[in-house]
Amino acid sequence: MNADTARGEVFGDALACEETRPAGFQPCASDPARLRAACLRSEGLLRALAVVEDSRGVEENEEYDPGTAALNRLEAKVDLLTALVARLARTQEPAEPIRALRWSALGVCVPGDTATAPGTTGIFRIQPSDWLPEALELPATVLASVTDGDGPQLWLRFGPLTPTLESALERHLFRVHRRAIAESRRPR
Repeated sequence: MNADTARGEVFGDALACEETRPAGFQPCASDPARLRAACLRSEGLLRALAVVEDSRGVEENEEYDPGTAALNRLEAKVDLLTALVARLARTQEPAEPIRALRWSALGVCVPGDTATAPGTTGIFRIQPSDWLPEALELPATVLASVTDGDGPQLWLRFGPLTPTLESALERHLFRVHRRAIAESRRPR
C-alpha cells in the first residue's frame, strides 16, 4: 500500500488533527485480552479528560447545576489520579519521543524509529494532554511504511476499537481541533 492509499484509509472523511506530542508505535503480538484492557484504560482516560476539560469552559445558565459539575470534575480527577498511581505501580516504561503527527479517530501518520512491515500489529501510544503524563494505548495495524529523507513514516489504522472508545476519541479530536482554531484566531 502506498502513502496515498493509506491516507484515504486513515483519514477518509474523518476529522484529522496535526499535533506535536509524545507518541510512538510498539509492535507486539495481537493478544485480545491485552488489547481489550488497553481499550478500556484509554476509554476511561478520554472520558475523564473530557469531563475535566469541558468543565473549564462551562457558562452558568439556568440548566447548569454547580454541584453536579463540581462532583463530575472531582470524580474525573479521582479517576485520573487512580490511573496515575496505577501507572507508577507498573514497571517504568520509557517515555515516547515527541513527534509531529497527524491523526484521526481512524488512524495516524507518525514518524517511526524503523521501517515496519505492513500488516504488523501493535500498540500506538500517545500522551493526549500536556498536563497529564498518561498515555492512550490504541491497538493499531501498519498499513504502510514510507521512507523518505526524514526517515520512515508509519501509516497506522486503529482497531479493533470499541464503539465507545471510537466515539470518545472522536470527541477528543474535536476538542483538539476546536482549541487549534481558537488559538489561530487569537490576536498576536
